[in-house]
Amino acid sequence: MANNPLDTSLLDRAIIFAVKAHAGTERRGKGFPYIVHPMEAMEIVSTITKDQELLAAAALHDTVEDTSVTVGMIREEFGDRVASIVEAESDKRIEGLSEEDSWYARKKAAMDHLANSSRDVKIVAMGDKLSNMRAIARDYQQVGDKLWNLFHVKDRKAHEWRYRGLADALRELEDTFAFKEFESLVNQVFGD
Repeated sequence: MANNPLDTSLLDRAIIFAVKAHAGTERRGKGFPYIVHPMEAMEIVSTITKDQELLAAAALHDTVEDTSVTVGMIREEFGDRVASIVEAESDKRIEGLSEEDSWYARKKAAMDHLANSSRDVKIVAMGDKLSNMRAIARDYQQVGDKLWNLFHVKDRKAHEWRYRGLADALRELEDTFAFKEFESLVNQVFGD
């Protein structure tokens, strides 16, 4: 049986844009191309919605945070809705502080923002956070607490605080398979 036709032109452009933006970069400490993570996040989002703009935002979610791409460039290429979601997903730097010194403040602000965000933003965040949590669970199973040495903040309890806070912020999605997997992995890594 042939596949049904589907207009994926926006998503196709977003995937190509993300591949080019992340070209030649490695996912931190993983040894594989960075683009694998946004593609996994996009696949997770596809289990919640078929909305092409949300799938595109998932593919693009790290371009502003981790490359030279700007929100303006995303807006010009993909429109206001996609750009707004990507911007909401981007970590905000705190002037004058290192990533480690600003970690708690940035993560707390991100969780608070996410808790008050639209369902669309939460759906794209779910793709990102579940992809991250899957990697953490795999790595934790292999190396245990040595895993935390890969991060700027090396305290396991800090990561537990963050991921449990993300689960609370994303609870609106608790009826989705993605949220159930996320919460299960958080409990697997950090204990019930």
